[in-house]
Amino acid sequence: MNHQSKATITAMGTYVPDRILSNADLEKMVDTSDEWIVQRTGMRERRIAGEHEFVSELATKAVEDMVRRYEVKITDVDMILFATSTPEYAFPSSASRVQANLGILQTGVLDLNAACAGFTYGMQLADSLVTSGMYRKVLVIGAETLSKITDYTDRTTCVLFGDGAGAFLVERASDQGDFKSVISGTQGEGGMHLYKSGLSTEMDGHQLNAEGNLVQNGREVYKWAVRMVPEQLAELITRAEMSPEQIDWFVPHSANMRMIEAMCERGPIPLERTLTSMEYRGNTSAASIPLALQIAVDEGKLRHGHNVALFGFGGGLTYSGLVVRWGVPDRA
Repeated sequence: MNHQSKATITAMGTYVPDRILSNADLEKMVDTSDEWIVQRTGMRERRIAGEHEFVSELATKAVEDMVRRYEVKITDVDMILFATSTPEYAFPSSASRVQANLGILQTGVLDLNAACAGFTYGMQLADSLVTSGMYRKVLVIGAETLSKITDYTDRTTCVLFGDGAGAFLVERASDQGDFKSVISGTQGEGGMHLYKSGLSTEMDGHQLNAEGNLVQNGREVYKWAVRMVPEQLAELITRAEMSPEQIDWFVPHSANMRMIEAMCERGPIPLERTLTSMEYRGNTSAASIPLALQIAVDEGKLRHGHNVALFGFGGGLTYSGLVVRWGVPDRA
C-alpha cells in the first residue's frame, strides 16, 4: 500500500517558554530526587508557560520561528490544523486564535483532540487535504501548556510534563509527494488510564477525579505502548514498502525515555536511530515530536531527503504514525 502523496513538508519552527523547571526545583516541591527522575524518565528539565501565557501564544511564536528560519510566506495558508489537549477555551478554537494573531485573512481552522497522537494525526490530515487537491498549503501545529493541568502535589505525574509548540508547513509538491504511509488505531476501553475530566465526572461506570488536572495510570499506559508501538511501527514501515534499515530516524512521542528504550529493544528500529526531546523539554504531548525534529535539525542529524517514521500515542488510548521523506531544505 504505497500511498500516492502529492504533499511535502517545506518548513518548521518551534517555541518553548523561557522558564525552566529543573529536577532540583522539583526536589523542593515534592518528595523526589534528580537521580530518581533521571533514572525513571530520562528527564532533566522542562519548560513552563507563564501564568498568562496560553497555548495559542506558544503556537504563534512557533509559526513566527518557522517564518524566520525558512523565510516562507504564511499569508496564503488555506487551513490551520491545531493539535492540543490544553486549549485556552472550549471555543473559540486555538487555531482561530493563531489565525487572528498572524492576520491570515482566508483560512479554515480546526482544533484536533488526540492527546499525544494529535500532531501525527494532523500531519496525516494535512497530507490528505493537499493530496486530494482540496487545499494547497496547510499549517500543522502541535502545542501544549500541560503545566496548567498538572497536579504539582502528585510526584508520579508532576515530574513528567512540560510546555512547548511546533509548527509545520505542508504544501503541494512540485513532483511526487513525500508522505509514504500512514497508520492509526484506538483502544478506547483504555480511556480511563489517561484523562482530564470535563462535563462528565464518570467513565464506563468509574468515578473520575474532577479537579480538572491530568490523571494518568502510568503503568497501564506503559504496558500498552511498549507492546503496541513496535508492532504497529513494523506494519507502518511495511506499508511504505520499505525495510527498517531504510528508515533514517524513528521519532516517537517523547513520553518517557525508559518507555522508548523498551520499545527500541523490541525493534524494529534501534535506539541510536531514535530522536527524542524529553531530556530538556519533558513530555510535551502534541509538541514532543516537532521539538525532537527541531533538536535533530539544529544538531545536524536530520537532513533533507532522510526517511523518518513519526509515531504518536497517548490518551484515548489512540495512536497514529506516518513515514515521510524529510522535504525541509537544509539551512547553511
